[in-house]
Amino acid sequence: VKIPSKDSDTEYVYMPIDSKFPLERYAALQDAYEQGDAAAISAASAQLEAFIKENAKSIREKYIDPPHTTEFGVMFLPTEGLYAEVVRRTELVSYISSKYHINVAGPSTVSALLNSLQMGFKTLAIQKRSGEVWQLLGAVKTEFDKFETCLTQTQNRLDQASRELDKLVGTRTRAIRRRLKSVTELSEAETERVLGAAEDDEPTS
Repeated sequence: VKIPSKDSDTEYVYMPIDSKFPLERYAALQDAYEQGDAAAISAASAQLEAFIKENAKSIREKYIDPPHTTEFGVMFLPTEGLYAEVVRRTELVSYISSKYHINVAGPSTVSALLNSLQMGFKTLAIQKRSGEVWQLLGAVKTEFDKFETCLTQTQNRLDQASRELDKLVGTRTRAIRRRLKSVTELSEAETERVLGAAEDDEPTS
């Protein structure tokens, strides 16, 4: 799995994940549990633990190669029962983690493990690029200040136009009404006669 690198010279490193299938050993242990045979349980448990230790060492030797990989790897156990059987052996899990830097994951936990790593490395990437983020925020602030100034100027012009329109509609309209107040209103018949006569006086083409 590719994950971001802590080293600024390297874009990413690999995190090894290796699946292991000790299903026969796990089945033998389950059979011993069902039979209630203490000796068989002890023998099967020892075989399972030996398998886990041996393969943790193998993963370490084959795949973990800093700085090209992470300093740890993951052993994926493909069934929930097998995973639960291994992780309840806390001494075993602690041993392979401290000695070989191997973590154990199962079907229900591998996604959570990867998501946690993803969030951790995203935080790291943000920290590494905090200078760029700060510059971006500064540029955005500058552009926003310009936008605010332009918006304020536009608003002022709109307010001025609105006041002039109010003046035109209000003051000028009232003045025109006062001038026309002395003019006697004509009846509809007289208005039609006057307008009709005006139309008759217009030259024809």
